Formats: sequence, structure tokens, C-alpha cells
Amino acid sequence: MQQREINIFIFAGGACGFDNDVGNAPYYGLIAAGNQNIFKHGDGCGTCYQIRCTNDPSCSGYPITITITDECPGACNNQAFHFDLSGKAFGLLAKHGQDYALRKRGIIDVEYQRVPCHYKANIVFKIDIGSNPNYLAFAVENVNSDGDLAYVTIKPSNSRSWIPMKKSWGETWNVGIPIGTNGPYSVTITTIESRKSITAYNVIPANWAPGKRYYSNVNF
Repeated sequence: MQQREINIFIFAGGACGFDNDVGNAPYYGLIAAGNQNIFKHGDGCGTCYQIRCTNDPSCSGYPITITITDECPGACNNQAFHFDLSGKAFGLLAKHGQDYALRKRGIIDVEYQRVPCHYKANIVFKIDIGSNPNYLAFAVENVNSDGDLAYVTIKPSNSRSWIPMKKSWGETWNVGIPIGTNGPYSVTITTIESRKSITAYNVIPANWAPGKRYYSNVNF
């Protein structure tokens, strides 16, 4: 593990497009915002890190795994690497009964390392509320393995062609829907680090609606 990381705590889904549902399964509130060396202008969204603290009397020394769901801007970038942990994640670094004492420190040093994500859930596509019949955008959640996304393509049911999507922000991708095409839509995602690809066939129905979540039957 690399050492001398700084932590304070937050709780949000924020700049990655996950909103505040990150308190529920499969993230269960074990989340963090990262500075630019971790957030990477959104490319770090969905990545997982193992974190532990050992140099405070309240630290348990046992690691936890968190997901990057937001950006920590400004002063966070005064350090090479910086995590803002959720209150739940921060407390789980402590010995039994010492979580309040550890949270009172506010800022602590930790050890950390990048690890594969492993959720007991399949990939979910959350339709952005700004979507309309001519424009479709969605966040991609619960991505196992690398957790990050390099490319996303979509294919209407009445087309043989895969259409590349553009990143809006974080894990949210968008595309203009060509005239004459319709759903259901299949989606292929490719990760950044290992360039793994996986396809969720017919995952977004023809009658999709803004704000809805559509659950695939695949994951890495």
C-alpha cells in the first residue's frame, strides 16, 4: 500500500452522476470523493480503493474498500492524493466503539491501493433527467473489475450499427438518437485500464423514461 494519505468525510454521489443513491446497495455508503490524481476529470469515477489507517490510537488497522463517486476540488489538490470519505467509511476505519473518536480527528493519514471493484449486482443504466426523444444520456453504475469507462456504444434494435456515445461528465454518457431508429437499445461498455468490454443486450426499452433505472443481466 502507498502511504500518507489525508482524509476528511463527505456523503454524496455528485460529480460522477450517481446522485445520492450511493447510500444503498451495492455501494452501501462506502464511497469517497477524490482529488484530481484520483478523480482524473471523471475518468476515475467508479474506481475502487482499499484504505486503512494505522497511525492513530483509534484506527483498527483493517482495510475497507471504497468507490470513487465524486470530486474533491480546490484545497484537496494541495496533496498529491486525497480522499474525502463518507461518514460511514470514515467510521469503519476505527476500532470497535472508536468511530466517533476517529471522526473527531477530521483529517488522518491512511494507506491505500487501487483494487478491482466487486459488487454483488449487475450493471445498471440510470437515465439522465435531461434526456428526451432526440437525446439519450445515462450513468453507468455497478461496474465490476476496473470500474472506470473508456468507451460506451449503443445499438438500436432496428439497426446493425453501433453508435459511439460521448462522455457528459463522470460516468454519464450521451448520444443523439438518429431519426428512424428505436429501442430496445443494447449497450457495450469498455473499461479504461484493461480495455475489457461487455454488452448488455436490449437493456434500455423502447419506452425508456428520464430518471428511470434499467438493470442488465451482465457484469465483468
